[in-house]
Amino acid sequence: MIRSRNSVKPTAAFPRLLALAAAILLSSLAVFGCKTHSHTSDSSLQKIDEMLNSQLPQGTPRPRVEYFLSSRGYRLEDSPDKASLVAVVRHIDTETLIPATARVTFHFDSNEKLLSYDLQPAPDAPLRP
Repeated sequence: MIRSRNSVKPTAAFPRLLALAAAILLSSLAVFGCKTHSHTSDSSLQKIDEMLNSQLPQGTPRPRVEYFLSSRGYRLEDSPDKASLVAVVRHIDTETLIPATARVTFHFDSNEKLLSYDLQPAPDAPLRP
């Protein structure tokens, strides 16, 4: 019987290679899969951020963002440039019944797709009937 010198035999390097591949997979999931999408560190604005993040994900067309804001009665303000949109968003937390108001600046790319948004606390104004 003739044995080939290049026959594939399991070596000690295979388990190490498998462990390395698993470590790379887990680290990439930790970095990309569990990434938080928080746009503010202000805990009072967290519910507004969660709402906007779920309703207006990155890539949302500008007309859809404008419709979302106007259909909910959020006031639009003058924006610093044509690639952004500024709105005052008021939200009442249904668990605590505490209102929060944020000045939100939406940033768009050259194709009018949402890139990101920033939240800043804004003074709470009384609700209008």
